[in-house]
Amino acid sequence: MPIRFDEAARTWHLSGAGLSYVVGLGDGLPRQLYWGPEIPDGAVPSLVREWREAYSFDDRLHTGAELLGELGPQFATPSLQLRHPDGAKGFAWNYRDFSVDGDALAISFTDRDLVLTLHYRLWDTGVLDRWAAIEAGAPVEVSRFDSAAWTLPHWGGYRLSHLSGEWAGEWQLRRTELPVGETVLGSRRGNTSHQANPWIALDDGTATETAGTVYSANLAWSGSWRVQLRRSAQGRVSVTGGAGQEGLRWTLREGETWTTPVYSGLLSTEGFGGASRAWHEHLRRHVMPTADEDAPVLFNSWEAVFFEVSEEKQLPLVELAARIGCEQFVVDDGWFGRRTTDNAGLGDWWHNPERFPDGLTPLADAVHKAGMRFGIWVEPEMVNADSDLYRAHPDWVLHQEGRERTELRQQMVLDYGRPEVAEWAFGWLDKLLGDNPIDYVKWDHNRPLTEVGRPGSDDPDRAYFEHVQAVYALKDRLRRAHPGVRIEGCAGGAARVDPGILRYVDQVWTSDNTDAGDRVNIQYGFSQAYPARAMGAWITDEPSGFNHRTTSLRFRFQVASAGVLAVGGDLSEWSEAELEEAAAHIALYKQLRPVVQHGAQYRLGDPEADALTGVQYVLGDRIAVLAFKTPWHCNRPLAPLRPAGIPSDSRWVDEDTGETHWGAALNALGLPMRWTPADWDSAIMRLRRVQ
Repeated sequence: MPIRFDEAARTWHLSGAGLSYVVGLGDGLPRQLYWGPEIPDGAVPSLVREWREAYSFDDRLHTGAELLGELGPQFATPSLQLRHPDGAKGFAWNYRDFSVDGDALAISFTDRDLVLTLHYRLWDTGVLDRWAAIEAGAPVEVSRFDSAAWTLPHWGGYRLSHLSGEWAGEWQLRRTELPVGETVLGSRRGNTSHQANPWIALDDGTATETAGTVYSANLAWSGSWRVQLRRSAQGRVSVTGGAGQEGLRWTLREGETWTTPVYSGLLSTEGFGGASRAWHEHLRRHVMPTADEDAPVLFNSWEAVFFEVSEEKQLPLVELAARIGCEQFVVDDGWFGRRTTDNAGLGDWWHNPERFPDGLTPLADAVHKAGMRFGIWVEPEMVNADSDLYRAHPDWVLHQEGRERTELRQQMVLDYGRPEVAEWAFGWLDKLLGDNPIDYVKWDHNRPLTEVGRPGSDDPDRAYFEHVQAVYALKDRLRRAHPGVRIEGCAGGAARVDPGILRYVDQVWTSDNTDAGDRVNIQYGFSQAYPARAMGAWITDEPSGFNHRTTSLRFRFQVASAGVLAVGGDLSEWSEAELEEAAAHIALYKQLRPVVQHGAQYRLGDPEADALTGVQYVLGDRIAVLAFKTPWHCNRPLAPLRPAGIPSDSRWVDEDTGETHWGAALNALGLPMRWTPADWDSAIMRLRRVQ
C-alpha cells in the first residue's frame, strides 16, 4: 500500500483498498488527521489545522492523538502511562525520524532515554494494523501501554456494537448508544474470556446490515485486555486499547524493547455486513496459517465415552465415524497418566498403559487405515495437584507467596513465562508428535488465571504478558517442528478467540454449548468478527444438556454446516437410519464446504428479531444458503428470506432441483426454500450462476 510523506505539511498518507489514513505532527504530537474513503495527496495539507486551546477547560486537544498521553491538556485516560526514576510521569513527543519498509510505516519519537515508535501497515483488505514499541535506554516503570488510539469522525450520535456473554452463552451481539463519559470493555482473566471479546464497532446509529459507515477494531491479544471508549460532552469519540488490565506495573530495563500486540482498525461503507466480510477475508488471507485449506469433517469421541476412553472403546467408534464420512478422528480427555476424572493427571503426558497397552500407535493406525486423520486432546498449560508433575515442581504454577492457590476445575495454571516450564512443554509435545502418527492437536485451556505472580521476581506482573507470549511462541515452534500437524484452539468454548491466537491455530472451538437452537444465535454473533473457516461447529446428541431441547438430526447438521462441521455424539447409540441420514448430511456438506469455508458471508435476518434467518455464502459463481426457522407465532406471517447481492439480470440454477431462477425473482419473491410447518426447521439451497 502506498505511503507518502509531505515534509512541508509534516504528514504521512497511507492509502489503498479505497481508503486513506493520514497522520500528522501538527503541534508535535502525532495525530490522526483523517481516516476515510481514499483522498488525493493534494488534499492532505488541507487537513492540517492549528492545535491550540480555545479556553483553559477545553478538552478537545486530545482529539486525534495516536496514543493518548499524560502531559499537557489531554484529559482522556492515557494510552501510555510511565513513571521515570525521578518521579516524573509521561512521555514528551519529540519527533526523531521515520522509515518505510515496503507497506509498513514507522514514526519514532524520543523523550529522555526512551525511543517510542508508532507502527502502521495498511492491508489490501482495508484493515489497518497499528502497534507501538518502546526502547528503554534507562529503566522506566510502565503501568499502561496500549497498542493504539483511534479517533472517530465528529457525528451527532454514536452507537457501540460489541460481543459479550458467558460460558456456554458466548457471542451475544449488543448494540447500544455510546454514553457520554468513558466506557470500558475488557478481561481481567488472563485470557480473551467468554464474557467479552476485543472486537468493537461504532456507527452513527443509522448503519444497517447492508448500508452505512461502520468503524470497527479488534485486538490481537489472548490475555487480559482493555478497550476504553470516551465520548466527550462536546461530542467527540476516541478509543484506546491494548494488552493488560488496571493495577499492573512493570519496569522496562535498560536496553529492553517492549512491543505491543497489533490493534487493527477497519472502515466499511457497506454496513455491518461489509465490515464482517472484510474482517473474514483479512483473517483468512493474512492471519490464519492454513485458511486456504478445506478443514476436514472431524469426529470427537468425548461425548461417546467421556473419561472411559480406551483403545477397546475407541475402535468401534472409528468404524462408525468413517462409515458416515468423517475425515478426522479425535481422542479427547482421559488418554494419559492417571486421568480417569478431572481431579488428576494433568501434567503427566504419557499414555495410560491400562487403557492403551501398546501406546497410541495401534489406534492411530486403525484411524489411518479407515481413511481418516488422527487427532489427540491436550491441555498443556494446566496441571492438577494430583499429578507427578506438580509433586515434582509445585513452584512451576502461577502463584503468590503466602496466598492460597485457587483450583478451578481442580487445576492450576503453569507459568509459561518461566523458560524451563515452556521448554518442558515443548519437550513432551515434540515427543508426543514425534513418537506417534498424530495429525491434529486439540489444545484446550479450561480456566482463567488467578494469583498471577512469580515469587522471587522483582517484576511479577510481567507474568500476565509473558505467559501469552510464551503460548504463541510454543505453538509457533511446534508448527515449525511438525508442519503437517494442525492445531485447534479451545478454551472451554470461546475464552481464547481473537486475531492473536488465530495466527497459530487452524480453527477454534466456538462454544461448549452445542445445542443447535442456541447455536443459531451464537454463530450469528461469532460471524460479526470471525470467518466460518475458523468456526468449529459440532452436532451432538439431544436432549441437550444445556436446555434439554430436542431438535431433528437434520436441523442439527444444517446449523453446524454453517462452519467447520464436526460430529460429537455417541455413534454407537445411533440407529441405522440415523447413521444413514448422517452420512447423507456429511456428503452434502462436503459439496458445500468450499463455498462455506472460503466464500463471502452474508447474514440474512437477525435471530434476535426474526424467526426466519439464514447465512448466505458466495464463492465465484456458486451460492450456498443455509436457512433456519426458529419458533414463531402462527398469526405473525413469516416474510420470505431474500438473498443478498444477487444482480437482477443474473440467472441461477438450483443444483438440487434443476430449476432456474432470475435474480430479479429471487430478490422480489425470496428464496424458494423447502420447509416443513414445524419449528426448529432448516433448509439448504445451492445455486450456480448460469452463464
